[in-house]
Amino acid sequence: MTDAAQRPAPARTPELFPLGHAPRPADGADLAARIRAALADELGGRAAGLDQASVTAVLDGADIASADIDLSGVVLRLDEATALSGPADGHVPGTAAGAAADAAKRWTPDVVRREPGTLRRVRVDAHPLVAVDLPVDITAELDGLRFDWVEGSDGRVGVQPVEPTGAHPVSGHVRIAAEKAGLVATARGLLAVVLQQQGVTLTGLDVDLVSQGPRAAILRVDAGVKKGVFLSARVQATASVSIDANMVLAVRDVQLASGNPLVAALLGTVKGRVEAATSRDIDLAKQLPDGVRLADVRLDVGKHLVVSARLADAGLDVGPHDAVSARPV
Repeated sequence: MTDAAQRPAPARTPELFPLGHAPRPADGADLAARIRAALADELGGRAAGLDQASVTAVLDGADIASADIDLSGVVLRLDEATALSGPADGHVPGTAAGAAADAAKRWTPDVVRREPGTLRRVRVDAHPLVAVDLPVDITAELDGLRFDWVEGSDGRVGVQPVEPTGAHPVSGHVRIAAEKAGLVATARGLLAVVLQQQGVTLTGLDVDLVSQGPRAAILRVDAGVKKGVFLSARVQATASVSIDANMVLAVRDVQLASGNPLVAALLGTVKGRVEAATSRDIDLAKQLPDGVRLADVRLDVGKHLVVSARLADAGLDVGPHDAVSARPV
């Protein structure tokens, strides 16, 4: 490893991930064991079945030639009590206190040594992984991820990702699939918890997503809500979602309605804000670092909802016509 002072600090400092005591792993088996331990530390009691997860790695000097992680059968849980009232320590995710608590858990040592490396290929599989009672099928493979081995003054070693650049791009593909009925059931449960915190009871939720091509769909939602003894209503919402050849996400034709006059009036007050929010398209390509270039994104809707994406290979100049004809993942 080189002395940390000899290497210029990056403009934006990525998070450090600890991998046990220094020195860095001596072989693939050692690295695999440390990755497994890091996953257990990160997920804590929120995951079951991690002991059945498969992790293999091959080291080549400072580079990781390959890493394969199979999380099939792992179950990620959301504690119902935490969802309803927040964690016992009061540090609710997404709040300032939660952010401070998360920051306190991060490994932030004084880095005394670092050594550049490349994760040449990483593959993550889960067939399936169960997240909040929803089985999710995942296949992801990425090539060319740069990182630094870092050694802290506390005697631990870890890795720090290096952001991809045009000169050092990342390529690969991702596919995520889940049963549509399961997605609706999970959404119903999570929404019920959120509404309950506002004193509103969710009495029903129907969601329909209809494919309009490889990168477009129409969303229809019909929800029943109740507040107190006197207010009960159904709310309908529709919208169209599409991603064009330039990888720009657009949400259009948003409609909100209710047969209850009071609820309909309330929906009318937020109509302008909804229209303003959805009128701004999102350029997906511009949201990514220079070295991560989307070649294709697909949305397939049937019994299952399947989202897949492919990153451009190194040296491939992706334009609108290339994205249209890009092979599916």
